[in-house]
Amino acid sequence: MQENILVIGSSGQIGSELVLELRKIYGNSSIIASDIIPSSDEIISSGPFEILDVTDSKKLLEVVKKHDISQVYLLAAILSANAEEKVNLAWSLNMSSLFNVLNLAKERVIRKIFWPSSIAVFGPNTDKINTPQFAITEPNTVYGISKLAGERWCEYYFNKFNVDVVSLRYPGLIGWKSLPGGGTTDYAVEIFHEAIKNKKYNCFLKKDSTLPMMYMSDAINATLNIMTTEAKNVKIRSSYNIAGVSFSPKEISDEIQRNISEFSITYTPDFRQKIADSWPNSIDDSRAQKDWKWKAEFDLPKITSDMLKNLTAN
Repeated sequence: MQENILVIGSSGQIGSELVLELRKIYGNSSIIASDIIPSSDEIISSGPFEILDVTDSKKLLEVVKKHDISQVYLLAAILSANAEEKVNLAWSLNMSSLFNVLNLAKERVIRKIFWPSSIAVFGPNTDKINTPQFAITEPNTVYGISKLAGERWCEYYFNKFNVDVVSLRYPGLIGWKSLPGGGTTDYAVEIFHEAIKNKKYNCFLKKDSTLPMMYMSDAINATLNIMTTEAKNVKIRSSYNIAGVSFSPKEISDEIQRNISEFSITYTPDFRQKIADSWPNSIDDSRAQKDWKWKAEFDLPKITSDMLKNLTAN
């Protein structure tokens, strides 16, 4: 059966890579990229693209019908640090976008949804080491509150209306194809750009702030994996923990220095430090491993090597 897939948020960190990977699998014409702003030249030139404000339910329905969409990857969101500066806008965008897409599936206009959650659903009272799948979730950021609410609505729509929606709790994501997008873990992307350009970086977190991270290749693989696994294997319809590798700013800077000897780092913690302090140090993703055979491939040395190689070349 022909699958026409809509990716909402194709200009973002995940979307900019996910669109291209999906087009390799399903063909360029079957993957419709969309965002409120134009995406990369590579995305626009390789397949269909629509300017779309996902909070506009009428426009969303128009795009879905125009392209006979069966699956939606809803990636549009205002991330953690930016959300603290734009509280009302973040809540409105993050929640109304989800409802608009869930309701299309409820009405059987579309068949399947992917929606990303985040480790931001956890809070200061969560066990920080190997945070389990079912843990205390008391987020203290707008982003985290919206993601926790979204998880509950996804599970509700699955149980109440049989909506086929799947979700992953992404850790901090690291990739070279797009610039940081306003998240608390974005230092782990910025640091590579600054290491290559200026051989130094001023980090907005403390040197020992260990957080769960994941290379974009692993995140894309996990996303495609859960979307294509048999429905009977998806036992959790709120959102799955997934883990990559945990490290601190000092550990990643040490790894960069092994490749760029003159690189140096300083630390000037700002308001994002409080957000980072409320999040886990490491994640237990044994349920994802058991249910649909998830496993990350990239450790810190592999991430560092690949980031430096690709950013230098591009």
